[in-house]
Amino acid sequence: MKIYAVSDGPPSLAVRMALKALDIAHEHIPVDFGKGEHMTEDYAKMNPQKEIPVLDDNGFYLSESNAILQYLCDKYAPNSPLYPKDPKERAVVNQRLCFNLSFLYPQISAYVMAPIFFDYQRTPLGLKKLHIALGAFETYLSRTGTKFAAGDHLTIADFPLVTSVMCLEGIDFNTDKYPLVQAWYENFKQQYPELWAISAEGMAEIAEFEKNPPDLTGMDHPIHPIKKVAK
Repeated sequence: MKIYAVSDGPPSLAVRMALKALDIAHEHIPVDFGKGEHMTEDYAKMNPQKEIPVLDDNGFYLSESNAILQYLCDKYAPNSPLYPKDPKERAVVNQRLCFNLSFLYPQISAYVMAPIFFDYQRTPLGLKKLHIALGAFETYLSRTGTKFAAGDHLTIADFPLVTSVMCLEGIDFNTDKYPLVQAWYENFKQQYPELWAISAEGMAEIAEFEKNPPDLTGMDHPIHPIKKVAK
C-alpha cells in the first residue's frame, strides 16, 4: 500500500494518522506541492482531480480523504471502534466527516491556508465565516457532551477535524470563544500523542510558512493566483 501525501496538508495528515492508528503497513510517497507534482498527467492517472492525498492499494486508486478513511476501516479493520457499525453511531461519524469537508475546513482553508500559499488576503468576511463554522462545531460538542467529536471514544471523524483546527494553532488564531473545541483538541493531544505527533509536524511547517511564505512561482495552477515572493 502506498499513500501519496504532503507533509503539511490536513487531508494528508488525517489519512496518515488513520494508517498509524490502524497499524497498517504502508509506504508514504511524498508529493512536492511546491513543484506541482500533483498537477502532472501521471498524477492525474491516479486522481483526475489532481488533489492530495491518493491511496494506492495494490493498484486500487482512491482519492478524497474521507473515502480513504472509511475504506481503510472497512477493509482492514471492520470491527474497529474507529468506524462503528451501529447505524446511528456510524451516521454521527459520517456527519462529522461531512461537516468538516463541507463546512469547517473550507473556511479554515480559505482564511488560513489560501493566503499562505496563494495570492489571497484574510478578510473580515472570511473571518466571519470561520467563526460561524467554529460556532457550529462548538454546538455539536455541547449537544453530545462527549470528549471526542462523534462519541465517547476516538473515531475517524476526529482525525480531519484535528488537522483542520491544527491550522488555526499554526497561525496562533485565538479560539477562546470555543472552550469545548479547545478542550476536545487538547484532549486528543494528551490521549493520543503518537497520532498528534504526525499533525504537529505539519503544524510546524504551516507556522514557518506563515512567517516565510513558500515560493510557488514555478507552479502553473489552473485556479489559484500565484503569490509573488520577494527573493
